[in-house]
Amino acid sequence: MKAITLLGSTGSIGTQTLDIVAQNPDKFRIVGLAARSNVELLAAQIRQFRPSIAAICSQEKLPALRDLIADLNPQPILMAGDAGVVEVARYGDAQTVVTGIVGCAGLLPTIAAIEAGKDIALANKETLIAGGPVVLPLIEKYGIKLIPADSEHSAIFQCLQGVPKGGLRRILLTASGGAFRDWPAEKLAEVTVADALKHPNWSMGKKITVDSATLMNKGLEVIEAHFLFGLDYQDIEIVIHPQSIIHSLIELQDTSVLAQLGWPDMRLPLLYALSWPERIYTDWERLDLVKAGNLTFREPDYQKYPCMKLAYAAGKAGGSMPAVLNAANEQAVALFLEEKIRFLDIPRCIEWVCDRFSPNNRSNPTLDDILAADRWARQAVLTATENLASHPHIISLR
Repeated sequence: MKAITLLGSTGSIGTQTLDIVAQNPDKFRIVGLAARSNVELLAAQIRQFRPSIAAICSQEKLPALRDLIADLNPQPILMAGDAGVVEVARYGDAQTVVTGIVGCAGLLPTIAAIEAGKDIALANKETLIAGGPVVLPLIEKYGIKLIPADSEHSAIFQCLQGVPKGGLRRILLTASGGAFRDWPAEKLAEVTVADALKHPNWSMGKKITVDSATLMNKGLEVIEAHFLFGLDYQDIEIVIHPQSIIHSLIELQDTSVLAQLGWPDMRLPLLYALSWPERIYTDWERLDLVKAGNLTFREPDYQKYPCMKLAYAAGKAGGSMPAVLNAANEQAVALFLEEKIRFLDIPRCIEWVCDRFSPNNRSNPTLDDILAADRWARQAVLTATENLASHPHIISLR
C-alpha cells in the first residue's frame, strides 16, 4: 500500500486523486492533506481518509476546521498558512506527494517534499516553469522520482517507456484549442469571464481554464516539457487537436511517432503517476475509437493567441524569465477573473512585464532570485494596469 500526501486536496486535481484512492483502498492510503480555503470540503475529506496531518492555507479558517472535526478520535495534526502546507508536504512516511496546488504557490511545498526524500506526482506545472533551474538539481541530489501527472506530459512519459536514451527526437503537445478555438479573432475583444470558463472538453479550475482559453496553458507546458524531457525548444511543438483524445505524441529518431490516447479524464494521468511503473485495472469507460469518430489536427494560430509566443520567448531566455512570465500570467488572469481587465489584456500585460524585466542572474538563478522575480512580476502587472490605461496601443483597460 503506497502512502500518499495530497497538496490542493479540495481542487479539481485533489478531488479526482481522492476518487482514485477511494476506489483503491488496498493500494493507497492518505498521510497528509492540504487545501487552500474550502474548509468544509477539507473537513469532509479528513473524516473520510483520516490523514495524520492536514493544513488549511487560509490561517483564519483554522478554528473552523478544528470545530468541524472536533469529534474525531484520533485527531490529525492541524496546521495553517503557507508554512503549514510546507510542513504537510515534508511530513511522515508518505512515499509520494501529489502537487495539485495551482500556481507558483506550489513551488516551496514541492521543494520541501523533495528535500524530505519523497517522490513527486507533479500536477503543478509552475514548479518546473518557475523553479526548474532550482528543482532539477534537487531531484538529482535527493534521488527522488518526479512523475508528471498532467495529461500532456503524462502522455509523453508513457510513450517514452522503453525508448532508449537518445531515442527522442521531437515532442508534439496536443491542445484542444480552448473555449475560443472556433471564434474569429475579432470577436475576442467581446469575451466575458463566463465565456472563458466554458471549456469544450475538460472540467478544470478557473485559472487553468482561462489559461486554456488564451493557450498560455500550452505555452507553459512547452517550458515544462523542456525541463522534464530535456529537448530544446525548437523540438517541442504544439498542434491543435479539438477532440482531446490524443493527449500528446513523441517522434523518435527514426521518425516513428508514438501517441497515448484516452477519453479526456484527468484520473488517467493521476492514476499512472501514483501507480507507475504498474498498471492498475479500472472499470472506467474504455476508449471506443468508433464512438470517438474523426480525430483532426490543425496548426495553432500564434497571431490569435500571442501567449504561446511569449512562452517560447521566455523559455528560450531562460533563468528567471519563465518565473516572470508565469507570475505575470497568474496576476493578469486573476485580474481578468475579477473583471478588472479584458481578455485581450492578459497577453498585453504579460508582454509589458517581460519586456521590462532585468534579471540579475539570467543563466543560473537561485531560489531567492526566482522568488524575487515572481514578486516583482506580480507587482509590475498591477503597475501596468494602474498606469497604462491612457496607452491603449500597449494595453487596453476598462
